[in-house]
Amino acid sequence: MDTCKRCFFLSLVFFMVFFEDLGTNVHGFQGEEQIETTVEDFLDHSPHFTTTQGMYDVEEVGDDDDDWQMVQAKGNQFVVNGQPFYVNGFNTYWLMVFAADQSTRGKVSELFQQASSVGLTVCRTWAFNDGQWRALQKSPSVYDEEVFKALDFVVSEAKKYKIRLILSLVNNWDAYGGKAQYVKWGNASGLNLTSDDEFFSHPTLRSYYKSHVKAVLNRVNTFTNITYKNDPTIFAWELMNEPRCTSDPSGDTLQSWIAEMAAYVKSLDAKHMVEIGLEGFYGPSAPARTQFNPNSYATQVGTDFIRNHQALGVDFASVHIYADSWISPTISDAHLEFTKSWMEAHIEDAEKYLGMPVIFSEFGVSRKDPGYNSSYRDTLISTVYKTLLNSTKKGGSGAGSLLWQLFPDGTDYMDDGYAIVLAKSPSTSKLISLHSTRVAIFNSRCSWKCRWGCRKKNSLETFLYHDDL
Repeated sequence: MDTCKRCFFLSLVFFMVFFEDLGTNVHGFQGEEQIETTVEDFLDHSPHFTTTQGMYDVEEVGDDDDDWQMVQAKGNQFVVNGQPFYVNGFNTYWLMVFAADQSTRGKVSELFQQASSVGLTVCRTWAFNDGQWRALQKSPSVYDEEVFKALDFVVSEAKKYKIRLILSLVNNWDAYGGKAQYVKWGNASGLNLTSDDEFFSHPTLRSYYKSHVKAVLNRVNTFTNITYKNDPTIFAWELMNEPRCTSDPSGDTLQSWIAEMAAYVKSLDAKHMVEIGLEGFYGPSAPARTQFNPNSYATQVGTDFIRNHQALGVDFASVHIYADSWISPTISDAHLEFTKSWMEAHIEDAEKYLGMPVIFSEFGVSRKDPGYNSSYRDTLISTVYKTLLNSTKKGGSGAGSLLWQLFPDGTDYMDDGYAIVLAKSPSTSKLISLHSTRVAIFNSRCSWKCRWGCRKKNSLETFLYHDDL
């Protein structure tokens, strides 16, 4: 990286963000030289970050790039190439559908470019659309090749911007088909199914789901010629978006399904990680932990955070955070208090009982909520980021978070109230960039920590841990 870029990065990241947040007189700060030396070392060992277009401009990854390897779970951390991989990421569920239409395909590239410009490294999106408009799976094991090519494009485009993907394989909810569509297919074939929850228990519907899993994992990308199950661009497979089985509050039905499907995915693809897609509600196996649930109903939906994640084949835990949906729609400080305690409880359980990382894979607040303002949204995001950093600095299981959700400009008609458009949200964009910088430093520490002097280390830790968000 040349001198101009180094100076720009130093000025932008540290003097505009760090010192501004501290409210410190920049010219009088005696640690300036220490901070600069620390960042110089970071830049020297972070070859994929440049600053020509934004906070980050990620160089495209070639097909033979040795750095683009599978991410794995090791203890309570993610690792890649022997180094930690803490996640700052986002959700955009509709990428495949947009890529299927040439008039909107460019929005996929635009989104990835904008996400990479603020240092986001993981995107969660749907690898399903069952029996609906522009369906991927039109009927069991029958696919629309053009829509599959659209998913190919999403995967190949993500790699260009060094963004990895969590691909979810089916929905609990009716949107994009979901388990209800599988039940409709079952009834159309002559079954007599009366509940959508029979998706989890009926052998025919289980076989439909397995066939879809097999089709996606064995898909050869028409843009890269790489089979999905061999592609490091895919961070993990998600069994289902927000599974619930309210017909069996004991949790036995869903537990059986998770155990079978996690093992099945691993039988096809032992390289990638698998996660369930849970919201994180505590169930009957841990009655003492149900105090952390947002409401009493959460114990009745058939999920069980600790028990579910103990199934063989599950590599990391997933948790969602929606105080505005679960507690009350009206914004209040109680939402922030819940967010912090909810996260801390799950991080503790991931460390104590599961021995795995946990990602808070959906969190956000809706502009439709009474009392909403952008300052509150920033405070919520800051609460999530600070809670994660408190875990990270202790080597804990808090491994990352995914905003719900990031949109490019001009896609407002898809907005559910939670969309963040970076160009229209400068304060939020700044928060995301700052957290990405901290995460990137953590992810680079192993390769260069041996070169620290005490002064460098102290300056770095001031930046990493200062409570300025």
